[in-house]
Amino acid sequence: MELPVVNEIVEEISDTEPRPDIPAELNLLPLRDAVVFPMLIAPLAVGRDHSIQLVDDSVLGNRRIIGVIAQRDPAVEKPTFADVHTVGCAVIIRTMVKMADGVRLIVQGLSRFKIVEPLQEEPYLRARVEILNEPEMPKGEEQIEIEALRRGIGSLFDRAISYSQNLPDELRTLTHQVPEPHVMTDLVAAHMPFSVEVKQKILETVPINARMRELMAALGREVRVLELSSKVQNEVTSELSKSQRDYYLREQLRAIQRELGETDDTGLELDELEQSIVKAQMSEEAEKECRRELDRLRRMSPGSPEYSVARTYIDWMVALPWSSATIDNLDMARVKRILDKDHYGLEKIKERIIEFLAVRKFKKEGTVRQPILAFTGPPGTGKTSLARSIGHALGRKFVRISLGGMRDEAEIRGHRRTYVGALPGQILQGIRRAGSNNPVFVLDEIDKLGADFRGDPASALLEVLDPEQNNTFRDHYFDVDFDLGRVFFITTANMIEMIPSPLRDRMEVIELSGYTEEEKINIARRHLIPKQLDEHGISRKIMKFQPQAIRALITGYTREAGVRNLERQIAAICRKATRRLAEGEEGPITITPQTVHDMLGAPDFLREEVLERKLEPGVAIGLAWTPVGGEILFIEASATPGTKGLILTGQLGAVMQESVQAALTYLKAEGHKHEIKQSFFEGKDIHVHVPAGAIPKDGPSAGIAMLTAIASLACAKSIPPRLAMTGEITLKGQVLPVGGVKDKVLAAYRGGVRTLIIPKRNQKDIEEEVPEEVRKAVTVHYVTSADEVLELAIGPCQSARQRKVQPKPAILRQVESAHRDVARTR
Repeated sequence: MELPVVNEIVEEISDTEPRPDIPAELNLLPLRDAVVFPMLIAPLAVGRDHSIQLVDDSVLGNRRIIGVIAQRDPAVEKPTFADVHTVGCAVIIRTMVKMADGVRLIVQGLSRFKIVEPLQEEPYLRARVEILNEPEMPKGEEQIEIEALRRGIGSLFDRAISYSQNLPDELRTLTHQVPEPHVMTDLVAAHMPFSVEVKQKILETVPINARMRELMAALGREVRVLELSSKVQNEVTSELSKSQRDYYLREQLRAIQRELGETDDTGLELDELEQSIVKAQMSEEAEKECRRELDRLRRMSPGSPEYSVARTYIDWMVALPWSSATIDNLDMARVKRILDKDHYGLEKIKERIIEFLAVRKFKKEGTVRQPILAFTGPPGTGKTSLARSIGHALGRKFVRISLGGMRDEAEIRGHRRTYVGALPGQILQGIRRAGSNNPVFVLDEIDKLGADFRGDPASALLEVLDPEQNNTFRDHYFDVDFDLGRVFFITTANMIEMIPSPLRDRMEVIELSGYTEEEKINIARRHLIPKQLDEHGISRKIMKFQPQAIRALITGYTREAGVRNLERQIAAICRKATRRLAEGEEGPITITPQTVHDMLGAPDFLREEVLERKLEPGVAIGLAWTPVGGEILFIEASATPGTKGLILTGQLGAVMQESVQAALTYLKAEGHKHEIKQSFFEGKDIHVHVPAGAIPKDGPSAGIAMLTAIASLACAKSIPPRLAMTGEITLKGQVLPVGGVKDKVLAAYRGGVRTLIIPKRNQKDIEEEVPEEVRKAVTVHYVTSADEVLELAIGPCQSARQRKVQPKPAILRQVESAHRDVARTR
């Protein structure tokens, strides 16, 4: 062992000076686990403050003789007279060395003493003592008894040295070289590994024959223990398996090689591997597999192709965090502050994280099941960044893998080691990168998994995302169980419908719908603008955004559910402002709506989209949901002479085509309720078109809009302005609920719609999900049947006779009159 650095050597006292007299009053140094005998030279370590002061006062006051006495309880830090024995040993300090961590002493025992009267306990113990001198040697029969005891002690001490590896062979001559029985007894007792109680009892026994009997009894017990231990060790050694004997032989061989200077680097490398296996604290099954591979490596030539495969396997095994975990931050108020700072809104998700922490804080014993959350919503709504924020708030490591385009099942479960270049799956690779067995693990874009001849990764994820199974997850590469039960899995997706039903059933789905205009303004002010200013090196004092400018960006230059394009437009403004500053313009620069127009050009979108289109008879406004948010859908219907019946254009999907056919059939069957005559449909082709024909459209939610467009055409009545609708229709005229209501309502509000027709069963979606400011700005009618839809959208239908007697427009009458005048002139 390397000795600590010596700071100061205070004094060294020659041992050639005559033996000093022992004073009647001594400073007492308590010892925790040691007993000092007379005539014994012993090292002592002094670390307690009061003990260091005792030594300093004794040496500086030229009182180098002190008393050392054993404590009854070693755990007592500040012992009193009640905590120490009454018999100790007076010693003289031969050497004192001050170290960085205390004082080191070399003392020599002088004589036994007994405490007669305590004098002080502070700052250290001091007492009046009585010296217990050695009795005179007895004669006659007692002398013969002492000789017999001496020989018995010598024999037992010899046997103890033979069985014990801690006693050097040089001590064998101790009992023969020391003629005085009392000195020999004390020295043997000091060298034997007796307990403090046994040594203290021998120290307290003054008569020599009784002291030797105590020592002989203790030696006998120790020799019997050593004999039994040696016997058990021999039996265990004889039962060692061949592999263990081979291990010992290899160790001896390496030792011989080291002695000969033929050090084997491979052997040292394998020894380091073995130490790594021990430090990894892996499961019993995993450690057994690792040691099996390590034994193969020891018997294998380093040049063998299998050597690198086995070595890589062990490296991967020891690199996994089998027992390494982070401690969760259970301060719910702090977690809430972090989540609010990182993301605006999203209260439902924040509440779910706080609930999880509450369970962790309340349940202190046993395993807490980790939630498996699925964040779904349009792009740019903050799904991945929210997952990262959750990891930061909980104090856990964060790891993310992208599943988009993944088609190989081995990417999840790994490849078997029989393949060339085999690797573990992405799950355990991510755990290794995190360095913790309880990270926040994000599986990004889970709805974009593929499948081909190599397998189905979505099916492989069934085990990973099942709390009942993932505690024994078995990667093909490792082929041992690894516990994923402590991992906090979060998945993200744009379309929940694209996830297979068994996999979707294992996750707790939380929808992140689009943001309202006010929410986008707050997100831009709190997060996007400061981030872009920092990225462009612009001080917040030099460049400021007016609230009207942010609103102009949102309404005129972006039309999305999230805020990704909004951030791009803010970045574009920052770039142009940076150029102005670089060219010498002096700040500060204030971004106003006019500045936005000057920098980005004319707006891409108009605020009131529905006012751009003229709502003629045969035109209705529907609402659609897309992976990037809600959209307004204009549906046009027209009638022309023909025999085809129904013509559909606009790249409509099969479900949407069926919705048009159902709406047309309902009007043919029940149109008389709304004064729509059957003759309107005879000999005509009904052409239904949805503009933006290059974009595929599908789904049943435009059913009532299709119905309204055809009914509007048949009645020759336009729908009221700023009216939009969504809902599925049946052949019997029932209106069924649809999905994505919040995104559709937000899209309608952005486009200028102020009246909505919504299925009655979607009322709870409006009340729970749509922000209050939007609900106050629009009027919502809840319907259950097609009759209610038509009554709200077009009202009573005009009859054919009423349409005939309608007065002609003035401009048309003027044109006809001009034609008649020209004819008369001719």
